[in-house]
Amino acid sequence: MTDLDEAIAAVRADVSALHAELVRYGLVVWTGGNVSGRVRVGEDRSTDLFVIKPSGVSYDDLAPENMILCDLDGTVVPGTPGSDRSPSSDTAAHAYVYRNMPDVGGVVHTHSPYAVAWAARGEEIPCVITGMADEFGGPIPVGPFAIIGDDSIGRGIVETLTGHRSRAVLMQNHGPFTIGVSAKDAVKAAVMCEDAARTVHFARQGGELIPIPQEKIDALYNRYQNVYGQSTDARR
Repeated sequence: MTDLDEAIAAVRADVSALHAELVRYGLVVWTGGNVSGRVRVGEDRSTDLFVIKPSGVSYDDLAPENMILCDLDGTVVPGTPGSDRSPSSDTAAHAYVYRNMPDVGGVVHTHSPYAVAWAARGEEIPCVITGMADEFGGPIPVGPFAIIGDDSIGRGIVETLTGHRSRAVLMQNHGPFTIGVSAKDAVKAAVMCEDAARTVHFARQGGELIPIPQEKIDALYNRYQNVYGQSTDARR
């Protein structure tokens, strides 16, 4: 088995297993939502492939062998396990993100209810809790309305998150997409995005939100990203 084969097998297993986390944290219903992971090999840790789940398949039936391998145009690699199935309907969006954000190693889309509620209003989630400052470095922004099926959603994700510290975007009238250095990191961002959406929603029902000064947000973000956790980067 070549290094590339080993890398593909590892990402297949990782992406397959991570879908269970979406169910565990209540971020998806039925067959909606998806996780993808970039395949990284070689000294530069980059290739032109990613793994994503098949379209419309029950989460209970997902397995490494039915994850689908695609190139960065979103085209299924023929003759590989799972290539007889259609990939997720969000494949073009994921592919666009990977093509245009080379540091991204994982992309996640969920239909988590509180984040979707903010997206339905086209309203960003303000950074009013320290956990948001830690994880996202500021508010969670809203991306433009885009129709599923081509790379329009991907363009909106990239345009919104480029130069932004947040690893989550609320696509208007649709829901959250998250990115990360790995598929696991992107799943963590999806979990934390829903937690922030829910907590800030509850807080706003009780009264006026108290903003965190920008310099405090910056300090919290810097500490969490650069000091918190173990030297092996257990946070991710």
